[in-house]
Amino acid sequence: MATEQAEVEGMDSHLRSITVTSLASIGGVAAALLSSGMTSSMSSAEAAMYQPAQLVVLAVVLVQIPLYRGLGVYGEDGPGVKDYLFIAFMTFSLWFVTWGIMLETGFQV
Repeated sequence: MATEQAEVEGMDSHLRSITVTSLASIGGVAAALLSSGMTSSMSSAEAAMYQPAQLVVLAVVLVQIPLYRGLGVYGEDGPGVKDYLFIAFMTFSLWFVTWGIMLETGFQV
């Protein structure tokens, strides 16, 4: 009965997990592309230290929270601390790896 109510009120847990993981990962890659675009005229060492490009990932994380609520991913209770940490970790991880690869290879947007 409890699982039936949860499915009726919002997304089931599997679809919610896929949605959150996918959007957080795509957000991280998009933040890396934006960071790369902001630092395209700099050397790799200068770009890595450019703080506005690093703050892009924070902005992307903060934009995702209302996005998930608007999509109905979380019910009336909203996301918990664990959910916020997961979103921030996934977005940061994908941003860090993608932008690091871009800096090392000299890829420019």
